[in-house]
Amino acid sequence: MKTRGIINAVIGIWLVIAPWMLGFLYDAGATSASIVFGTLQVIMSFWETTKSGWNSWQKWISLITGLWFVLFPFVYSLTDGVLWSSIILGLMTVLFSLWSLNSKSKLKAVS
Repeated sequence: MKTRGIINAVIGIWLVIAPWMLGFLYDAGATSASIVFGTLQVIMSFWETTKSGWNSWQKWISLITGLWFVLFPFVYSLTDGVLWSSIILGLMTVLFSLWSLNSKSKLKAVS
């Protein structure tokens, strides 16, 4: 797994535990969304190593989860701490996903 995939997985783990760490458990919708999309990001981060380039649907899903986390605090009207954490980590995910989409895999098929 490449470093950017590991970083996206760590960001996903943070987003799963964010409701407890940042204190927005009171909002069931935000908590559920954070857990579901964070888990999805972790899974896609580990799974995206199987394909390279723009044909990797796993990398597209990771890109979409990053975009979601940029919008997430505005959808649920969350506080400043959650707002900036979500925006920064969402943008990092978007950038790493675009970087991954644009790179070619160096893995060669075994005959």
